[in-house]
Amino acid sequence: MSTQDSSSVAASSTGDNNLKRTLASRHLTMISIGGAIGTGLFVASGESISTAGPGGALIAYTLIGFMVYLLMQSLGEMATYMPVAGSFGEYGTRFISPSFGFAVGWNYWYNWAITVAAELSAAALVMKYWFPDYPGWIWSALFLVILIVMNALSARAYGEGEFWFAIIKVATVIVFLVLGVLTILGIIGGTSPGFKNWTTGDAPFVGGGMGILAIFMVAGFSFQGTEIVGVTAGEADNPSVTVPHAIRTIFWRILLFYIGTIAVIGFLIPYTDPNLLNSDVVNISISPFTLVFERAGIAAAASVMNAVILTSILSAGNSGLYSSTRMLYAMAHNGSAPSFLGRTSKHGVPVNALAVTALVGAACFISSLIGDGAAYTWLVNASGCAGFITWMGIAWSHIKFRQALKAQHFPLEKLPYRAHLYPIGPIIALIMCTVVIIGQNVEALMGHEDMTALLSSYIGIPLFFAIWIIHKLVTKLPKVNPAEADLSVPEQ
Repeated sequence: MSTQDSSSVAASSTGDNNLKRTLASRHLTMISIGGAIGTGLFVASGESISTAGPGGALIAYTLIGFMVYLLMQSLGEMATYMPVAGSFGEYGTRFISPSFGFAVGWNYWYNWAITVAAELSAAALVMKYWFPDYPGWIWSALFLVILIVMNALSARAYGEGEFWFAIIKVATVIVFLVLGVLTILGIIGGTSPGFKNWTTGDAPFVGGGMGILAIFMVAGFSFQGTEIVGVTAGEADNPSVTVPHAIRTIFWRILLFYIGTIAVIGFLIPYTDPNLLNSDVVNISISPFTLVFERAGIAAAASVMNAVILTSILSAGNSGLYSSTRMLYAMAHNGSAPSFLGRTSKHGVPVNALAVTALVGAACFISSLIGDGAAYTWLVNASGCAGFITWMGIAWSHIKFRQALKAQHFPLEKLPYRAHLYPIGPIIALIMCTVVIIGQNVEALMGHEDMTALLSSYIGIPLFFAIWIIHKLVTKLPKVNPAEADLSVPEQ
């Protein structure tokens, strides 16, 4: 690996400025944690317990957490050896086939561009809590401008913004866990509930295996975003050190937060409480976090949680805009997207890719305001599978990466970071991701819902394969032979 100054990535063929390696270890760690802590934890955790009971929810989130750990191991091994902005899109191109890498790249870009639009809609709903008489689009437009400015300044500006967004979320969860334990012990909030809520009705396991399977899907969506650390590797300072550190710490911290939160809610709120099933960003007053804070005597708990959830939404939008922009930039450099999208500002920001992504996100948001918003609903549903397809691409790329190393007699001892559970790790991750994708709408698959519901849930799958196959037919490029795979690493 070259010893060239680590402040920039290798010069591009266009002669433009390049991405800058300005993201420190603390940025990567908090970006990873922030990517996994959001409304899925603050709001959807209550519905998970209502559906599967506290025990069922714990099992589902633990299993998905383990799957994410395996995926992060695979991603960490490749990202530390080959820290590029395109990350898993580039790995798919180099180790599987150019057509697969093309499909993964566009799939990931599309997923996060749509997510930006979804977060703008959610932010407008949250603001109605304080300003019910103002039209929501005003807030969405304001937040979009804020996100664009944060991303346009520099990678470090994005990293700093995401660092502080994540700090707020992490601090909220820690305070919640501390107050929750004190309440469980009866030190504050009145009499200790003991294990009553773990034995009431069908608790701790409600709905049996199907209940756990249903939460399996919810948990999977909640953890999406942890893979962003792979995208940031292209702008990480000393990635062979900072990326492994983020990978090692992310799993245990996220698992502690999720498992701890579900355990606290399970002790303090019975799964039969209707508030758990009805909690959402529109009615934050019945979020499980709000209910526990109120029991602990926190004044204005609903307003506090509303502010935290707004922070989470902006954090998700910030990361979505960043990661999709970098993927578009990387695809421009490998010929999978128009070359003008590969140009950067003097601060190393892919401004053209940023502008296009922001415009697409804004257009998708506007579509949610037109008519009944049906077009937007289909767009969001189509992106639902995209995150899991990306995860499967990471696992498969890791398997092919190792095959390339073996075929080219590359000593594993030279890898900056090694996945401890290879090869069983990526194989298990592939299987679990497949279960999540297929099982995301079991009711529709079993014929309990109409064809529209079935298509709406699974439309992302044929879209991905269509992109893959069409690129294959047009380019006629073969799959990658492991003995000929490109193992060259970027200069740092």
